[in-house]
Amino acid sequence: MTDQPPQNPEDRLKSPGPAGHGHRAGPPPARAKQGKAKKDGIDIGMLEMLVCPLTRTALRYDPEKDELVSTAARIAFPIHDGVPVMLASEARQLDDDEIARG
Repeated sequence: MTDQPPQNPEDRLKSPGPAGHGHRAGPPPARAKQGKAKKDGIDIGMLEMLVCPLTRTALRYDPEKDELVSTAARIAFPIHDGVPVMLASEARQLDDDEIARG
């Protein structure tokens, strides 16, 4: 076996690289859903994936209060610096008027 690098660029991608650690040449693979649109500072993709940790039902974003609302659990989770705090101990109880408006 020779110590010379492969001549074909495709072979370079397959070569183990320095110290045989399976290094792959080139940029890292692109991430799926990167740069997805935001709704009032909340990533829409993240919002679509989140559910209420108590009821496992969908959440609604309230832009006026910057909260994620679980109508089923009658609570609202705060959002701090764009990060939802999904802890029941940090959630605010909703009153009947807020549920009706939902």
